[in-house]
Amino acid sequence: MRGHLPETGGARLVGGLHSVRTSLEHGRSGVGELWVDRGRLRDGRVRALLDLALQAGVKVQRTDSTQLDALLPEVNHQGVAARVRAPAARDEHDLFELLDGLDEPPFLLVLDGVQDPHNLGACLRSADAAGVHAVIAPRDRSAGLTPSASKVASGAAESLPFAQVTNLVRVLDRLGDDYRLRILGTAGEANVLLYDTDLTGGLVLVVGGEEKGLRQRTRRACDLLVRLPMRGRVESLNVSVAAGVCLFEALRQRSAVAEAST
Repeated sequence: MRGHLPETGGARLVGGLHSVRTSLEHGRSGVGELWVDRGRLRDGRVRALLDLALQAGVKVQRTDSTQLDALLPEVNHQGVAARVRAPAARDEHDLFELLDGLDEPPFLLVLDGVQDPHNLGACLRSADAAGVHAVIAPRDRSAGLTPSASKVASGAAESLPFAQVTNLVRVLDRLGDDYRLRILGTAGEANVLLYDTDLTGGLVLVVGGEEKGLRQRTRRACDLLVRLPMRGRVESLNVSVAAGVCLFEALRQRSAVAEAST
């Protein structure tokens, strides 16, 4: 039977072998339906997805690449797509509830106005790999979990809490005042180098948007501004690259402390 295009109200579409597999492995109850390009049925990776879907009781529709292109026009779907229940909206309350349940120093990433879904997805992927507990972004003028962001995130959109908050400065103030977290912002003109900064303990790392960087109110909410050393002619890095560098320097320092304490 020819696969039909789905109604997506209350759900989001995920495309790509890795993203769909992650959705099936980590959120089986949230996958409503799977679409597979009938021309890819001999691909071993696709057949493995079909086995996962069968085990999870997920309905499978056979379709073609043309319909999948129409379904996910900006995503390299690799012949597979899934309708995944949209995650419950996370807000300030959800964030603080998560922090209250942690048994280790919180490690948070804040994206102050990142608007490109691909950059959001890349930041989520790096944050998940670096052991970040949650990613926070303002609700307005910021990218959300679109299919493109989820595809680039390669599963991190399903496994890493992403909170969109109404008032970012208010949240930062509470993280500093109530939870005693150090809030470090990144800025090209900062006097302090990232590599000269202690990134252990309770930490909030804040990176700015693609064009203007950190907003002034966000800067004032930070305890310290740090920068990356730049040796070439370019003045700045892509926001997702800069975030990745900062996150993994923090991971290096935090791992050293953990090893020293064992």
